Amino acid sequence: MTTILAILFLSFVLSFSLTPLVGRLATRYGVLDKPSERKVHTQPLPTAGGIALYLAFYAPFLCALFFSNKLVDEIFRESSLLWLAAGSTVVFALGLFDDVYRLSPRIKLLFQSAAALLAYGGGVRIERLEIPYCSELALGDMSLPITLFWFVLVINAINLIDGLDGLAAGVSLFASLVLLALSIMGERYVVASGLAGVAGASLGFLCFNFNPASIFMGDGGSYFLGFMLAGLSIMGSMKSQATVAILMPVIALGVPLMDAFIAPIRRLALGKDPFQADTSHIHHKLLKMGLNHRRAVLWIYGATILLGIAALVMVQIRDERAGFILLVLGLALVFGVRKLGYLEHLAVDRMMGYLNDVSDEMGLKKERRSFLNRQIAITEAADMDEMWASVIEALRFLKIEQAELRVNDFCLGKPSNGRQAWSILEVEESPRECRQNILSIDLPLIASEKSYGMLYLKKDLRRDSLSHYTLKRIEHLRRSIVRKLAMFEAQSTASGDARRGARSGKE
Repeated sequence: MTTILAILFLSFVLSFSLTPLVGRLATRYGVLDKPSERKVHTQPLPTAGGIALYLAFYAPFLCALFFSNKLVDEIFRESSLLWLAAGSTVVFALGLFDDVYRLSPRIKLLFQSAAALLAYGGGVRIERLEIPYCSELALGDMSLPITLFWFVLVINAINLIDGLDGLAAGVSLFASLVLLALSIMGERYVVASGLAGVAGASLGFLCFNFNPASIFMGDGGSYFLGFMLAGLSIMGSMKSQATVAILMPVIALGVPLMDAFIAPIRRLALGKDPFQADTSHIHHKLLKMGLNHRRAVLWIYGATILLGIAALVMVQIRDERAGFILLVLGLALVFGVRKLGYLEHLAVDRMMGYLNDVSDEMGLKKERRSFLNRQIAITEAADMDEMWASVIEALRFLKIEQAELRVNDFCLGKPSNGRQAWSILEVEESPRECRQNILSIDLPLIASEKSYGMLYLKKDLRRDSLSHYTLKRIEHLRRSIVRKLAMFEAQSTASGDARRGARSGKE
């Protein structure tokens, strides 16, 4: 315990001492975070605080080279720590480079995954999961993708929540303290020493980053903290009786993980790029609810502390009471998400609508397959009469009361008035007051800027309202008709050429 406390203290002192120095250097060289509509600060501030965090974390371990005790010897025998350090250096350099030159999200994701692969190769991996009230689940070949996902998720969770003064540093501090306690309870003292370094560095930096901040950690700092929390939480969950479940780190990091998980879903639901930045993160929502910067941060601190306490309690009571705590946390999550206004984007009916759309496009729904059979019948028709009969069947399926097809003469292969019509209900003769209930659609039969005619449809919405897919089916029908008319035209042209060729031969 003495060594762990010494690492925590030294990391704090070094972070507290280095942060102002790094801030002055960043200002001198122009590494500044300028105000924008997504930022809450109003003047440029240095954004290279991650350098202080990185140095404050590793310096105590370098000092430990000159001392020898059981824990220090064990730390330097743990080869996986070297790979974890290599990965953390990659993401720290990536974030620092991004603070200066701005990289694309996909490039950052690539290097984050590469750093996670380094840690995985060194043995920092999720190989099994403990499901509450169930036996352990061995992951096997799924270990690699799940481990990479966990690293990338936590890295970006800390990065995304770094939007208010002191928020990312404070959340990292409280989460690392909880994981530190869990590691000590599980007698994972090597991991505990690493978490002590994270806690000490975060606390020292927080003294200058809390509102009003004089320096930001930047992507270099948030990537580094996220990577270390991800890796150390995995190591703290391995080979331990008290912390075998990765569920405990998930709970301890609940607030940033929830924000990181909802963000891409929210953006996709709104038709945006999942990597596109926005102003709908948890801290932004709290500000929009009327909280000032400091109160919003303190609310998130409070939520993180409560989740940490819940994780610590659940480790001690591995019975039905733990299940009750999980239930309470789940209800609190639903309430919180609803209160923040996320359910309007993630409502069950909207998600089900999205899934229905996907299944319809893929042809998984019976109704879509039935209509597809009618489309196929149109494309297989031998002549115009047969095609029109198939169109009629498709329109009956859609409950269209009146339809008229007018095609250009060249499509029919013979002179005509270019008119084909079919009608069940003479909508035109309906009383005037009922005509407002009639949906009229005029569809140009166009392909590649070439017109084949028009399709006129009318539907009485009193008899049958529009379903979610009616207009989509009508467009599918239009395309099928156009394709078939193009085939008729091609056949007519070929026949005409053949007849002209035959006459030329006789002459």
